[in-house]
Amino acid sequence: MKITGFFFVAALACHGQKLATTFQRAEQRGISIAHLDERYMSAVHSDPSKAAFAGREQEVANAYRSLLSDLNTFLATNNFGWAVDTRCFNRIYFNANGTIDYFLFNFAPGAIEPAKERRFEQLVTAFVRDYQFPLTHALPFAQCSPATYAANQKAD
Repeated sequence: MKITGFFFVAALACHGQKLATTFQRAEQRGISIAHLDERYMSAVHSDPSKAAFAGREQEVANAYRSLLSDLNTFLATNNFGWAVDTRCFNRIYFNANGTIDYFLFNFAPGAIEPAKERRFEQLVTAFVRDYQFPLTHALPFAQCSPATYAANQKAD
């Protein structure tokens, strides 16, 4: 029996599983980005009626920067680093209580070796299991952005 994206997403959400992976691997696993975007309200949006945190954009930006900083610290603590500044695009889907359901990312082709990307995926999966975003909302919400992971001494 083939599991459709909707049922797969519903099953993950019901069992409290957390997922960190690339956009491509999420789609391969039957997780529809379009469906997630329908289920999770944008944290900020140019149309205030579509924003979970309308009028609180600076608070969201500060909390999101803190999340990325905490992730960077977690990566360094686990001996994962960057030899050069590395750009990535993230889309993070939060449960209404501020826990992370999905952390999807995409590096530009050739920007990172496959083995390093898999290690990044493993570490981000561990990170999202316990991470608590400081903002909550009545509905699940999502935030996306490009991010640059800075070169550091822990580069592997």
